[in-house]
Amino acid sequence: MAPSAPGASAQSGSVQGGAHDGLDHKVVRDFFALACGWWSGATARRAWFLTAALAALLIVNVGINFLVNAWNRRFFDALEATETATVAWAVVAFVGLVLGAAAVGVGVVMSRETLQVRWREWLVATLLDRWIGRQRYYRMGLAGTEPANPEYRIADDTRMATEPIVDFAIGLLSSLVSALTFVGVLWMVGGSLTIHVGDGRFVVPGYMVLAAIVYGVAMSGLMLWIGRSLPGAVARRNEGEAKLRFELTRLRENSESVALIRGEADERRALGATYADLVGRWLGVVARHGRITWLTNSNGVFIPVLPLLLAAPKYLSGDFTLGQVTQLAGAFMQVQLAIAWLVDNYRAIAQCYASMQRVTDLTRAIDEIDDGFGEGETGGVRLTPSMSGAVRLEALTIAGRSGRPLIDTVTLAIAPGERVMISGESGAGKSTLVRALAGLWPWGSGTIALPAGGAVAFVPQRAYLPAGTLRAALAYPAQSAALDDAVLAEALAEVGLGYLAGRLDDAERWDQILSNGERQRLAVARLLVQKPDLVILDGATSALDEAGEARLMAVLTRALDGATLISVGLRPGLEALHDRKLVLARGDGGARLSSAPLAARLPAPTS
Repeated sequence: MAPSAPGASAQSGSVQGGAHDGLDHKVVRDFFALACGWWSGATARRAWFLTAALAALLIVNVGINFLVNAWNRRFFDALEATETATVAWAVVAFVGLVLGAAAVGVGVVMSRETLQVRWREWLVATLLDRWIGRQRYYRMGLAGTEPANPEYRIADDTRMATEPIVDFAIGLLSSLVSALTFVGVLWMVGGSLTIHVGDGRFVVPGYMVLAAIVYGVAMSGLMLWIGRSLPGAVARRNEGEAKLRFELTRLRENSESVALIRGEADERRALGATYADLVGRWLGVVARHGRITWLTNSNGVFIPVLPLLLAAPKYLSGDFTLGQVTQLAGAFMQVQLAIAWLVDNYRAIAQCYASMQRVTDLTRAIDEIDDGFGEGETGGVRLTPSMSGAVRLEALTIAGRSGRPLIDTVTLAIAPGERVMISGESGAGKSTLVRALAGLWPWGSGTIALPAGGAVAFVPQRAYLPAGTLRAALAYPAQSAALDDAVLAEALAEVGLGYLAGRLDDAERWDQILSNGERQRLAVARLLVQKPDLVILDGATSALDEAGEARLMAVLTRALDGATLISVGLRPGLEALHDRKLVLARGDGGARLSSAPLAARLPAPTS
């Protein structure tokens, strides 16, 4: 009849990689080292207020449980003695207890869920800052150290790790306070038990307390032994879940390519094999849950009866009243639940641990990538500002992850306003050189100097269009509010997308609606709007036909006259729009970059 502290059940997480059969204390330690930052710094006041409010309400809730326990004794003693007036008074008092328990329960739920939401808010923001900051989201993939599905780890596993922890803390605090409170009831009301053996007798002081402790410790030990392999099984199951989600997402993102080559049957076989493996992992978890359920269900049935059996001898001898028996049974239950907290929460702990592991895997990968990228530099390649406005490569060597040279030592300068074309056979390292210029390639040595204070625009082959309006796509990554419609419409018309000028404020999935060629045209329109000082194109017009590419490049060079232009992957026919050509030729010690002047640059056509 005693109300319990309101709580929420934990949910399963998603784990990818590194599954162990037991709990790794380093995972727990690393997670709390990260997540406990919410209780310090700018968020400390709110965090500690919510924590203190929740703790106070839980203690009040235990106090109400104690009053209900005392009410049980009064009520049943009055029933046994047929004291009508006392029974009536007890009923009125019980109404007050019910109202108090309801009010405290509402406070616990509100403070608990607010704490969970705010804690997760801080943790997600922290992970997003670390993942997106210094382009780690790209660099981890480039280095091959990115854990699978980092977006799920940030969006889902933060919730599935933090929410259960709050619930566990509620249960643990309630259990500790309940144990301290109701152990006194068991000791004072239960007294000692006298056992007669032959002519002698043994007195067991506080026998109800002793029985509760022995039974609770034994059940907790059994749970640790029986459930020791559950965390690893949950981790392996969630690895399979993450793999299935990834393969389904990959199929959806490449649906057109799969449909064109009629690859549905092969994709179905692959997905079937992945799901069959997932089913096997799920059945492994089910088997372990079955073993644990033997213990939890038998424990749930036996706990309510055990204190009655222990109190029966003294009740039958007249030492206990019926009210005392019910009070002892309630107190025993509270103490037993406190001691057996691990038994009741082991499954949830295993599932919470799985999400904690996924989050810490991500933070470790971020820390590892930072070890390879010093502040202001990419591995051994140093990025510095160029005060003259020229792009300078000084003793630059670009290497692969293994240390094998990809581009041999090169020193050159590209003057402000100069237009340079970089060419070379496929695989010679053209895109790698562009990544180094962007500060994304961590391996090598030397210095790259880019114009100080100038706007730099990198345009890759696959143009990125953010979710939202076409206006936002043209302004990206800047804000779009200050852009004039006439300027945007003119830029779209210049690149051959004038038919989109009336849809500037339409919010669509433009990355899916537009073709590859249209996306590349839109990326060039973005350059016309933003007018950067340095433009680096890496196959940015590859989806266009030769005539379309020539027209688009002519528009770009005319509109950005005076800007420095570095072009990679253009057709040879566009050399006339450039001042110089850099050629990458493969060699045993890495590709060599040679420079050759071009004929006088032709002016860009005006129409």
